[in-house]
Amino acid sequence: MNLMSYFEDKDSINVLDLGCGVGRNSIPIAQKLKVGSNVVCVDLLDTTVEKLRQYSEEFNVEQIINPYQGDIADFDILPNEYDYIVAVSSLEHVDSRDTLEKVLLNMRNGTKPNGVNCIIVNSEVEEVDLETGVKMDALMEVDISTEEILDTLRRIYTGWKEVLVLPKPLEYQITRQDKPVLLKTTAITFAVRKN
Repeated sequence: MNLMSYFEDKDSINVLDLGCGVGRNSIPIAQKLKVGSNVVCVDLLDTTVEKLRQYSEEFNVEQIINPYQGDIADFDILPNEYDYIVAVSSLEHVDSRDTLEKVLLNMRNGTKPNGVNCIIVNSEVEEVDLETGVKMDALMEVDISTEEILDTLRRIYTGWKEVLVLPKPLEYQITRQDKPVLLKTTAITFAVRKN
């Protein structure tokens, strides 16, 4: 939300939220925008997109929120289309490293001059069964080291200004198949602005 300050002087902006879920980020973004702005929200699950529609009506931003059900890897991002592109905890769920790079390139190419991309991606994910202490397979399709993901992001966004780069170790308890699991990860926030 802090990055929205880059657009305060604009009458309308185009935003893309890849992996929007039920609108945790896109609804607060839409609430800060003026009528005429557009927030395109992409998520794989129909049920999630339907909830997003309901919440956008509940929070009176349905005229700005434009839901799209589909895979973020297949979503067509036109060149220089968006002022602000957000991808929070979604890129690690594409099917391969090649697809990850493809989506990042599409994001880069789809950003207008002076536009911003904000990426939050998990790396080095570990899951441990809290009852047995046994390490489990992490449920992330793309799980690479923090160094590798930062190298990839910096290569793709060469020439852009780094606004915020913050790798942050996190751990928290989740439930998998009715069992308590400790999830450990390094969450990388990578925000860049196109010169």
